[in-house]
Amino acid sequence: MDKTFKALSDKTRRKILKDLKERNMSAGDIADRFDISKPSISHHLDILKNAGLVLSEKQGQYVIYSLNTSIFQDVMAWFLEFSGENQVSD
Repeated sequence: MDKTFKALSDKTRRKILKDLKERNMSAGDIADRFDISKPSISHHLDILKNAGLVLSEKQGQYVIYSLNTSIFQDVMAWFLEFSGENQVSD
């Protein structure tokens, strides 16, 4: 969970996740939405992928990124533990 929270701490990565919520995209499609270098976007995608927040799938010459919704469910369950609505172990 530490990698997840670290990945979420960056506003660029949060924007990438928000964009992926709308639709799956290639790295190039994602990079076109930002005013930063493609290698920087690739670095952000690697962090998101290593945290388990995004999935990648090779489709022809492109790598398509999508949200890994199961991780978001785990994070929400962790937060709900504090409200007393759900009992989750560490």
